[in-house]
This record gives sequence, structure tokens and C-alpha cells, in this order.
Amino acid sequence: MAETGSGLNWYVLRAVSGQEKKIKSYIENEIARQKLGEYVPQILIPSEKVFEMRNGKKRVREKNFFPGYIIISADLSQGEVYHIITSIPGVIGFLGSSDGSGTSKTPIPLRQSEINRILGKVDEASEEVAAPAVSFYEGETVKIVDGPFSSFVGVVEDVSDERKKLKVVVKIFGRSQPVELSYAQVEKDS
Repeated sequence: MAETGSGLNWYVLRAVSGQEKKIKSYIENEIARQKLGEYVPQILIPSEKVFEMRNGKKRVREKNFFPGYIIISADLSQGEVYHIITSIPGVIGFLGSSDGSGTSKTPIPLRQSEINRILGKVDEASEEVAAPAVSFYEGETVKIVDGPFSSFVGVVEDVSDERKKLKVVVKIFGRSQPVELSYAQVEKDS
């Protein structure tokens, strides 16, 4: 007989790296089909948006914080829930076991402090403007790809990672001129 009350906990699900979105979709579809949504209310792939410069064009892509892992809120006391999740193609299994020997199939749930830290990181990343995937250093030559100095080449004089800004020295009419630019306005000069 099924237990009454909520036995929801957060678990870490190991998955084939690069297949996280597809696996998440499979799990959601199967849980909905079996009408078990109350036992698996949330499935997360912790990620952040990052800027990339490709051929002079700004592109935003999602980068996983934990490649190969999916965070799932589930009540595994319902026997079929555990079986459905672990039988999805690409799912390797749950992280951890309760008896320490590795033979138990009961996964260890995340502590509340751990899930708060992960969820906080996800919220923080969704609030931020997409961060560039590259970092810059002083003395590096960069090409400006956006703004009034587009197509100019300059040397990085100062880097502010917190503000995602650079101070770049550009030669304008033979004179060196410092210009403040965002990370998204420059790319590494090759």
C-alpha cells in the first residue's frame, strides 16, 4: 500500500553527458504518461547562459554547471517511480547508496544546504546577463567587434571580471586612447 504524505527529496541522477536535456524530456514524458507527476514535481539541469563570439557574431549558449548530472525532486518510496526513472535510456543511475557498500539501490538525498546552494546558483545565473565563455588578461591583443570602434584592434590594459568590462588601448589617428568595453564587445585577436 502506498504511503500517505510527502516523501519528496532532491536526488542527483547520473546521465550520459551531453544528453541531459533529452533525458530530462524523456523522464517528464514518461512520468506524465504514467500520471505520477505528484511524485516527481521538478527536474533541473543546473546551467548558465554564456556569450561566445563565433566569426564576429555574438551567440548565447547554455553551459551546464554539472555535465552528466540531473537534479531531481522525487518521492522514491513509490516503487514504480524509481524503476521508471532508472529505466530511461541514457540514465546511469542515482548518485550514492544508503549502506555505503554500493549494493543498496536506495540513493542518498541531497541535504537542504546542498540543494539551496545549487538552486541559488541557478537563480543567480538566470538573473545575470549572459557571461562570456572566455576570459581576458592584461597585455592581450583583442579585436573590437561591436560599438563605435568596431574592427579596431587594441591591447587590454585593465580587466574587471566582476563588472565584465575591459579597458582597451586603441590607436586612433596615431594616438593611444583607452576605451572601456564590455566582454561581449571584443574577441581574442587571432
